[in-house]
Amino acid sequence: MKEKICFVVQRYGEEIVGGSESECRMYAERLTPYYDVEVITSCAVNHVTWANEYEEGVSTINGVTVRRFAVEHERNLQEFMALSIELTQRAQHTREEDEHFQEVQGPTAPKALDWLCEHQGDYKVVLFMTYLYYLAAMGLPRYKGKSLLIPTTHDEWSVYFPCYREVFEAADGYVYNSEAERRFTEKLFLETVGKPYITIGAGVEYPKGELPDVRERFGLDKPYLLYCGRVEVAKGCDALLDYFRTYKNRFGGDLQLVFTGKVEMEMPKAPDIHMLGFLSEEEKYAVMQGSVAFCLASHFESLSIVVLESLMMGRPVLVNGGCEVLRDHCILGQCGLWFHTADDFCADVRYLLENPETYEIMRRNGREYVRENYSWEAIVGKLRGLIELVGQKNG
Repeated sequence: MKEKICFVVQRYGEEIVGGSESECRMYAERLTPYYDVEVITSCAVNHVTWANEYEEGVSTINGVTVRRFAVEHERNLQEFMALSIELTQRAQHTREEDEHFQEVQGPTAPKALDWLCEHQGDYKVVLFMTYLYYLAAMGLPRYKGKSLLIPTTHDEWSVYFPCYREVFEAADGYVYNSEAERRFTEKLFLETVGKPYITIGAGVEYPKGELPDVRERFGLDKPYLLYCGRVEVAKGCDALLDYFRTYKNRFGGDLQLVFTGKVEMEMPKAPDIHMLGFLSEEEKYAVMQGSVAFCLASHFESLSIVVLESLMMGRPVLVNGGCEVLRDHCILGQCGLWFHTADDFCADVRYLLENPETYEIMRRNGREYVRENYSWEAIVGKLRGLIELVGQKNG
């Protein structure tokens, strides 16, 4: 009989695309040959409101047992923003203030944590995903069994809140997405130094079979830059639009900007901007393969699976130079360029378009970088090793 392990994550489901939730699902599903894998999560789909959309209860997704618990209340954005600003301006918080912040942050599903603590003896190891949200922030310090934290740490205002020191200190080991994340975490939380860890990120796999003709299907008959994921300000999509418009105003031409994914911000209506919505995996990879480059203006990324997928499909990346993780991908793989301003962005695009030989080198470099560092075989092997080490250490 396989030993049980459990993931605790704020949202979980096949329609939840991108971010830590997708990474969690990929880990969980690829560990099913070796463990009886369960997931404890909320009934929410929308990460802004945390509204209950799934039914509460137990289901199975691709061999993983999923236990969903209802969110007690949706997030009040005005209250959340006001409280965030207030606490950011003060270095000292009371425990009551920190707990209230987690309640307002959400997704507030205390029955999930009650269930976990009542059944903590069932699991070899519990992996808490993303330090920021209620289930990990409130659950990890309460849980007395064997635990790993997959923190997806960013240099963002919330990570400096005093309440999170207890979260990081409570874990028995860590799974980092990048060396930049590990360096930042160990510098900020000295309690993490010396504990077991691995740096693995998430793996990507080249699609099997023939990809669809998306140029005809979606009318992509001109060169285009691509963004995939949640279309929102938090991902820098507003800056990407501004930088692209600056480029077109300066240089004209037929270059277009294509977005895929759920739109959660106001978007302009323009003939050179295409909104494709949610795509199948095959369609997404085909759109990546047909692009000039993949663009990501986000300041805060712990890995960026879509950047790795684009490199795997042989396309260079243009990323926000203020994000150390994204910049590391470009430098280590010699497969992309980074920008800080609209001028930088324009120069990067012109360089890719006007230097075809270098462009082809970057395409090859990107594919090799992904093959060497982000194969699932290597990642799962390291993850199993850490689970076994921590499980034995605390057994």
